[in-house]
Amino acid sequence: MTHASMAPIMFLSLIVFLLIGYPVAFALSAVGLLFAIIGINMGLLQPSLLQALPQQVFDIMKNDTLLAIPFFTFMGLILERSGMAEDMLDTIGQLFGRVRGGLAYAVIFVGALLAATTGVVAASVISMGLISLPIMMRYGYDARLATGVIAASGTLAQIIPPSLVLIVLADQLGTSVGDMYEGALVPGLVLTGLYALYVFMVSLVKPDFAPALPPEARTLKGSKLLLRVGTSLLPPLVLIFLVLGTIFLGIATPTEGGAMGAVGALILAMMNGRLNLSLTRQAMESTLKLSTFVVFILIGARVFRIAFLGVDGDQWVEGLLETIPGGQLGFLIVVNLLVFVLAFFLDFFEIAFILVPLLAPVAQKLGIDLVWFGVLLGVNMQTSFMHPPFGFALFYLRSVAPKSIKTTDIYWGAIPFVGIQIIMVALVLSFPELVGHHPAAAKGSENADLLFQQAPDTSTDAPDHATQLNPDPATTPAPDQAEQPDAASALMEEAAKNTP
Repeated sequence: MTHASMAPIMFLSLIVFLLIGYPVAFALSAVGLLFAIIGINMGLLQPSLLQALPQQVFDIMKNDTLLAIPFFTFMGLILERSGMAEDMLDTIGQLFGRVRGGLAYAVIFVGALLAATTGVVAASVISMGLISLPIMMRYGYDARLATGVIAASGTLAQIIPPSLVLIVLADQLGTSVGDMYEGALVPGLVLTGLYALYVFMVSLVKPDFAPALPPEARTLKGSKLLLRVGTSLLPPLVLIFLVLGTIFLGIATPTEGGAMGAVGALILAMMNGRLNLSLTRQAMESTLKLSTFVVFILIGARVFRIAFLGVDGDQWVEGLLETIPGGQLGFLIVVNLLVFVLAFFLDFFEIAFILVPLLAPVAQKLGIDLVWFGVLLGVNMQTSFMHPPFGFALFYLRSVAPKSIKTTDIYWGAIPFVGIQIIMVALVLSFPELVGHHPAAAKGSENADLLFQQAPDTSTDAPDHATQLNPDPATTPAPDQAEQPDAASALMEEAAKNTP
């Protein structure tokens, strides 16, 4: 085994580990350590390379941006378990009940509202599957349309802020979480509108697939309906403003916004009389599990990247991608096709932690704005939840769907919405102003390589929604674009500085 062949063999070994079902965090760590030991024994790597690992792990633990993950997760779980989704679905279903496809519109709009308050795909899909699917089937909706609408609406939680995916992408790309949220808002709303447009077209072409609610099912009218709208929709809308509005206005950082959202969710649950010790314990346990899952994957990714950079894997990837004809456009098309195909087999966490760090330096070198690039990848990675047969949203829906719903109906129902998501990717590519960042701007993209850059001192007053793993500009000169620093050398220098 030569030094030049280690990088592709290492990458392929990781893919094999993942495809056979080995846990992501342990697959990353095992492959990284295995190839680091092989390289050291063969004299291809320096033993000092692994001495940078403790500092890399410590940098993960002191990254304030990642605190937003448990805050937003806890907020979403409290709201989901407190019955807010059920109240909103019932209210909006009554509002649109007399319209063909009214229940489907209600599911889409509630999916968008849940996305803006929970940020958790599983919570949205399971809630709407339990509440809406039996009602839609009772009133004669087509099974494929009903299941497709529910699964697709649940995945809006991946792109509409405060999405957990956007936090992870911002961390991996070295960009601001606030900028990522702001950039993803309009594409998320456009995607919601496209889902509603598809339901409208189906209701015109095949009205039997999406009938209106019968008069006896529309129990709320007049002042009673207005009162229900005020009590069911106003509180979550206020919470959305407190969380996202304060972030967009620069009043709060994403971490602070997440903390406010968690407190607001507890207050809403208390106001509805549904807050109790059991609900709080369940939400805290689920939050702890998800947060630990993310941190372990991050640590595994750092181990893998240390060894991968040691065998010049970054140069191998750059060499492959820079040979793609067409410049920026050719790179973006190939990357999106690659992410779309990998989404058949890998979930968004695996893609974000493994593939995105390898793509970011090449995108930076081509002058692509990393916020725009992150939003584009986020829209594309939505398909990982909807891909038959491995889409997680489809699995979540299957777990709560009645036995009368066939699994093939769920799969066929998802396909039109995967097509809509692909159309949204094309729209972001064609109209970058949807994100508010032009792909050629490259603002702040000089901080993309997070592996050997240090996290900022947490004692400073810099806001935590700024780029998190940047070196101090006063002590670290910016690398010349013509001469990129060697990543492995930088790691070994860092390890030497931290070795007593």
